[in-house]
Amino acid sequence: MNSNIIEKESRFKKLRKNVYKNRYSYYLMAPYLLIFGIFTVISVIMSILFSFTNFNLLELPRFVGFDNYVRLFLDDEVFIIAIKNTLILAIITGPISFIIAFVIAWLINELPRRWKWFMTLVFYAPSISGNAYLLWKLIFSSDMYGYANSTLLKNGLITEPITWLQDPRYVIWIIIIVQFWLSLGVAFLAFIAGLQNMDHQLYEAGAIDGIRNRWQELWYITLPQMRPQLMFGAVMQITSSFGIASVSSEIAGYPSIDYAGQTIVLHLLDYGGMRFEMGYASAIASILFMIMLSSNIVVQKFLRRVGS
Repeated sequence: MNSNIIEKESRFKKLRKNVYKNRYSYYLMAPYLLIFGIFTVISVIMSILFSFTNFNLLELPRFVGFDNYVRLFLDDEVFIIAIKNTLILAIITGPISFIIAFVIAWLINELPRRWKWFMTLVFYAPSISGNAYLLWKLIFSSDMYGYANSTLLKNGLITEPITWLQDPRYVIWIIIIVQFWLSLGVAFLAFIAGLQNMDHQLYEAGAIDGIRNRWQELWYITLPQMRPQLMFGAVMQITSSFGIASVSSEIAGYPSIDYAGQTIVLHLLDYGGMRFEMGYASAIASILFMIMLSSNIVVQKFLRRVGS
């Protein structure tokens, strides 16, 4: 018993000594840690606590236990639709856009230096373009002048215009297409940076050890060396795929026809930003947080095995 206490005291002394030794580093980290703690950690904790209350911003929160969660899964049919749509969008757009972002970054990295910056701009520009939604609305306009309809009519593939954004059968797939087009964002830039900073001596050593083609280089050298960028890219792609809201509301409108484009984030904004049912909105946010956290843990465990 005494030995355990002595051991804990020695560990505490070592920790205190280490903190004091690196105190200037902690001073530099303090502003970020303070902001992160207040606006992220405390916000998440408060959201979870509010999810067990009935809170409308006008009255004090009233504890209701699991009533909000029971209401979500048993009484809220729109939330079930939102979960289904969000999972479809995340499962399709998340992994595929992650792979597409890496493959395009890898191909661009093989280009001559003078072409790299231009192609990077070409593929990254859609993610920061303010007119992206206008372009896709023109493409999928429901009249005969929409680019998709006019092309299909001209080639005799259809006899009358398709109401793309008013038909529940097409809405979710159009959102997926637009999300793919917008998906080459921060993760794509991280992959470009990681590939350009690779140590080329590793490839020479690999050739000596028996690596004979580019695919082996990719699997045994490039991917293991890019684990930090892959982790970051996975987190960003998962976050963006589960957080789809503006794409759906801008393309399909809000609410979309038969809630075909409804997502969890849109449902959260509805109850939190319009109805001011903050307890119920906090329950929605808590569920989304747990889904995203679980997905990130699974993906990171998978990526740790890459190239090992």
